Amino acid sequence: MKRVGIKDVAAAAGVSATTVSHILNAVEGKRINPETRRSVLQAAEQLGYQPNKLARGLRLSRSSTVGFLSDEIATTPHAGQIIRGAQEAAAERGLLLLMLNTGGDRELEHKEIALLLQHRVDGILYASMYHRVVEVPEPLRSVPTVLLDARSHDPAFSSVVPDEEQGGHTATRTLLAHGHRRIGFVTNSDDIPASRGRLAGYRAALSEAGIDFDAGLVVADRSDAPGGYRAARTLLAAPNRPTALFCFTDRMAMGAYRAAAELGLVVPRDLSVIGFDNQELISENLFPALTTVALPHYEMGARAIAQLQAVIEAPEPAAGPRSQEMLHCPLVTRDSVAPPPRL
Repeated sequence: MKRVGIKDVAAAAGVSATTVSHILNAVEGKRINPETRRSVLQAAEQLGYQPNKLARGLRLSRSSTVGFLSDEIATTPHAGQIIRGAQEAAAERGLLLLMLNTGGDRELEHKEIALLLQHRVDGILYASMYHRVVEVPEPLRSVPTVLLDARSHDPAFSSVVPDEEQGGHTATRTLLAHGHRRIGFVTNSDDIPASRGRLAGYRAALSEAGIDFDAGLVVADRSDAPGGYRAARTLLAAPNRPTALFCFTDRMAMGAYRAAAELGLVVPRDLSVIGFDNQELISENLFPALTTVALPHYEMGARAIAQLQAVIEAPEPAAGPRSQEMLHCPLVTRDSVAPPPRL
C-alpha cells in the first residue's frame, strides 16, 4: 500500500506542499488562513497521513531516543514502577527508552554514558536507587539531563524526587488522628535527604498537634529489618514506651513487628505501626498488613520524561527550563493502625 505523503495531502486540500508542511509541522511564525489550516488537517485525517518521524528527526537533529541510566533501579523489583512510568511516558511521546544499569560502578558508568552519547540520544534520565544528592558526571553536561530520585546542588539540572517531608508529616498525622500522643520514629542512620525530610515531617506534625519533640523517641539504625528490630526494641523496652511507631521503611517496620512480638505486643491492638515505601512484597504480606506511605515511583518516572522533553525542546537546550519537582507521597491504608491501648 502506497504511503500517503505531504504531496498527496496538498493535492487533496488544493494547496502547496510547502503550506502543508508548515501546518503539519506546526512551524512558528507562518501566517496561514484558518480555513486553509482546517482543510489541510481534514485532508490529512481523511487520507490517513502519518508523519515520517525519521525524516523529521533528521531535520531537527534528533534521534527520538532517550537514555535511562541507573545505579541499581533496573535490578530492584520494588522500584520497577519508575522504569514503567518512564517507558510509558516516553512511548506516548514517540520516544524510545534505552536502559543501562551501572551497579554503582563509576568506571562502567562513564563507559555507558559514552555509549549513549555515541547513539546520539536526545537526552538522559540519570536515576538513583534512593533519594540522594549526586555529583553529576561531567559528560552529562553535553546533553539534556534530568535527575530522577536524585538531585544536585547544581541548579543547572532539573530533578524529580519524592516529597519526603510531606510523607513523614502524613505518616505522623495519621497516627495522631487515631489518638496517639507518644509516637516513636524508627529511622535510618544514614544522613540522606530522605532521613532528614521524614524527620522534619515527623517533627512538624507533632508541633502542629501541640506535642513537644522528644529526641528519646527517635532511634536510628540501618535501614533494613535487623536495624528496624534493634531500634524498635530499644523504644518498646523503655518504661514509658510509645504507643505507635513511624518506621523509615517497610523493611524497618518488618523488624519492628518482630520486636513487638518478642515483647508480647500485638499490632495494632497494643502498638500501631506505619511504614514508608509501600514495598508490596512486605507491606501486603505482613500480618496484619502494613499501613504505609508510598513512594510515587511510577509518577516520578513519568514526570522525569516530561521534564526531559521540556529541556530537549527548549529553543536553546543548554539554557532550557529547569525544575526541581517534589511529588506527593500518598498514604496506603491497611490494618496496622488503631487507637492507642489504655496503658
